Amino acid sequence: MNNSVTNTARLLWAGLRALLVLTVVTGVLYPLAITGVAQGLFSGKANGSEIKANGKVVGSSLIGQSYNLPLKKGQETPDADLKWFQGRPANGLGANSVNTQYKLILSGATNRSGDNADLIKWVKDAKAAVIKDNSVNGYTVKPSDVPADAVTSSGSGLDPDISPKYAGIQVHRIAEKNGLPVAQVQKLVDEHTDGRTLGFIGEPRVNVLELNIALKGLVAKS
Repeated sequence: MNNSVTNTARLLWAGLRALLVLTVVTGVLYPLAITGVAQGLFSGKANGSEIKANGKVVGSSLIGQSYNLPLKKGQETPDADLKWFQGRPANGLGANSVNTQYKLILSGATNRSGDNADLIKWVKDAKAAVIKDNSVNGYTVKPSDVPADAVTSSGSGLDPDISPKYAGIQVHRIAEKNGLPVAQVQKLVDEHTDGRTLGFIGEPRVNVLELNIALKGLVAKS
């Protein structure tokens, strides 16, 4: 009987020691080591790829933002503030009360087929809006000028980037709305265009938030 109790106590103590050691190693030392390496080598990415302006965090380079006017009385969807570059449509999950534009409660694709009536309507409406909004005095956007990313949301609905072509058709509107030379705004787009990752992965892209921060600085100087 005494031997049985002793063996049980020994096993329990061994199990408790193993629990304590593993808790310290996997629950304290390992997380601290990984955090230290991440902060030392990839601090920007480890902290959420933050974008700062005037010393304040204004967003992440990985998550898109909306640039809208204040909601008017009776409106359900605010109008786009056309003095800023606009990102991709963000109705990834379709129109609903949960996943409003660039909110982080949910993200995802439409999961609608290419011949879905709702999807076709969204694309046609978005295309008409892009043509209307970006056609200004002396510059008309043709239907063939509108790239796919201007009328479709990404898989997550939170894409922070647009194509150089979509940024390009917004240049004249941005210049007119902000009283800037077209060439100056185009130069801003060119400076914020990133090429393919490693030269062959993905497509050239423009981060909308970073571009709008630079635009705000340019307007302040003009």
